[in-house]
Amino acid sequence: MSSAGHDSAAADRLWSVEEHLQDVLSTVRPLDPIELPLLDAQGCVLVEDVMVPVSLPPFDNSSMDGYAVRVTDVAGASEDFPAVLDVVGDVAAGTADPVRVGPGQAARIMTGAPLPPGAETVVPVEWTDGGLGQGPVQGMRARSLAPQGATGQVRVYRQAPARAHVRDKGSDVKAGSLALEAGTVLGPPQIALLAAIGRGTVRVRPRPRVVVLSTGSELVQPGEDLGTGRIYDANSFALAAAARDAGALAYRVGAVADDADTLRSVVEDQLVRADLLVTSGGVSVGAYDVVKEALAHAGDADEPGGGVEFRRLAMQPGKPQGFGTIGPDHTPLLALPGNPVSSYVSFELFVRPAIRTLMGLQDVHRPTVRARLTADEPLSSPKGRRQFLRGSHADGTVRPVGGSGSHLIAALARANALIVVPEDTESVAPGDEVEVILLG
Repeated sequence: MSSAGHDSAAADRLWSVEEHLQDVLSTVRPLDPIELPLLDAQGCVLVEDVMVPVSLPPFDNSSMDGYAVRVTDVAGASEDFPAVLDVVGDVAAGTADPVRVGPGQAARIMTGAPLPPGAETVVPVEWTDGGLGQGPVQGMRARSLAPQGATGQVRVYRQAPARAHVRDKGSDVKAGSLALEAGTVLGPPQIALLAAIGRGTVRVRPRPRVVVLSTGSELVQPGEDLGTGRIYDANSFALAAAARDAGALAYRVGAVADDADTLRSVVEDQLVRADLLVTSGGVSVGAYDVVKEALAHAGDADEPGGGVEFRRLAMQPGKPQGFGTIGPDHTPLLALPGNPVSSYVSFELFVRPAIRTLMGLQDVHRPTVRARLTADEPLSSPKGRRQFLRGSHADGTVRPVGGSGSHLIAALARANALIVVPEDTESVAPGDEVEVILLG
């Protein structure tokens, strides 16, 4: 960040949303790659191409329970004139050395079992008498209940072409081909593919560790008694949940009282487990804005280039913001306003893109769409400020939810989008097209 914490003129300047975001993202760098076990790598970004070492499936195998036979032996088979074959044994999934099928023979085969030598096709068990001599059967009896089914004779009532019900070796992916390319986000299907080709670990950028703490002597933890003049700490829960939703590992720190020394101590203690620090509250111009007091010059004396700069942004809600780096590793810190809606909107605009950048993702922003405003009356917006209103978006339309107050958290819980009103627009009428940031 350029001139973080050192430019006194910054306090008087009104910054745009884009300028602040650019400062944040130009400072945050993707985390260094590490090797992780597959399940620990879920949600992470792959940093290398993964090649297929062994074909999938690795051998020809049956897609049905039935009998492995030669094509000529069942040619012309019908219910009136079944083909009668000698059963030479069972081929179960996992069989390493299956029996050989010769002329006039059949091997009872299970789904996923290797096609035995000599066999050319698979006849589903429903096309046979199952070795019972009593007409077509509906399924194969368990070996423990009918061990004699692996011997004797089987009647086949339908013919089958070559390779019927056979999954060919390499029909999924072939050895030497590309399984996953660098930049892929590892979800459940990608984890499944990696496991299927034998990869126990994979090289990825790890999930960022995000420490969230809220400030304010008035804050009480949910579940505790609420005294006079106190409120429950919602911000740290909202921001920790939002960080997880963005892909991070979130650590929520209990509310810190309005004391600068205490806050500095807590922040220093948390640096050991933080790739990013997020605070809420204490960034405005009040007498008890402790974050500003504690961090405005953090690290200035012995950490050149560090420090947190506090700014006013041309936006509503979320005008007061702080950003910089602290500690020996210059850990990024974003200081958000304390009002719940201001805090959450600020997270979506600045913290979420920072987390996604740390992960190494290419697309770090929420999707935006154009939608038609449905409202009972025009929406007003302060001139010179970009306003972000909570909204409910569906079917190409968006309706405001709640008012513009930055404390209205109940409305936030019903919103799935933010309505963006540009700086130069003071009123938006019902039916107008607006920009919408999708939150869901």
